[in-house]
Amino acid sequence: MSPEEIQARLLYRDRLMLVVDKPAGLPVHAGPSGGASLEDSFDVLRFGLPKPPALAHRLDQDTSGCLVLGRQRKALRRLNALFAEGKVRKTYWALVVGQPAEDRGRISLPLRKVTDRKGWRVKADAEGQPAVTDYRVLARGPSHAWLALSPRTGRTHQIRVHCAASGWPILGDPLYGTSMTEPDRQGLQLHARALSLPLYPERETIEVEAPLRADMVKNLRDCVDMQGDEVCGHS
Repeated sequence: MSPEEIQARLLYRDRLMLVVDKPAGLPVHAGPSGGASLEDSFDVLRFGLPKPPALAHRLDQDTSGCLVLGRQRKALRRLNALFAEGKVRKTYWALVVGQPAEDRGRISLPLRKVTDRKGWRVKADAEGQPAVTDYRVLARGPSHAWLALSPRTGRTHQIRVHCAASGWPILGDPLYGTSMTEPDRQGLQLHARALSLPLYPERETIEVEAPLRADMVKNLRDCVDMQGDEVCGHS
């Protein structure tokens, strides 16, 4: 990703933090085998500071949307604490295969990371760590639904596993649900739409939204009979 591209994806900036619109398909940091990552571009986000910003949390490689970076060491510690204490309110948008019975609800399923010869994944398990996700149906189609999901805990792959375990996996999720079969629909249909972050005790909570990427706009329009402008403007 070029410096111009990463700078164009900046959603919010102040003296302590940045929020960028992470693209789908790019990991936030290099894995054990190396490779390109979003961190490779952080140097262009220094904006006069001696060091580049650092990740305050993570998003899955195939998830797009709001990603928070700390610009200073003290700020990064504060941001890490806010995420760890559940004080950052996050909203994800997802296109799922299937239909929740209720328009609103809460998924409370403990999660546990398991490893086998094929690698690792997360599964719902009574012996796992507590995990809670609230959901709201934004629109329904014949065989799909558009959901707003708010994780109350921050477990790895939480939203993906909770949706799959509930009987409505996220479209394009080859690990926990259904991969794309149509050639014109690509990628995990999960987007970190918005966050609310109380970084400054004496100021208003910071509110940031990431625009929905083009492939999700098209898929939502096709699957739940929404117009493109309705999809982009829905809150």
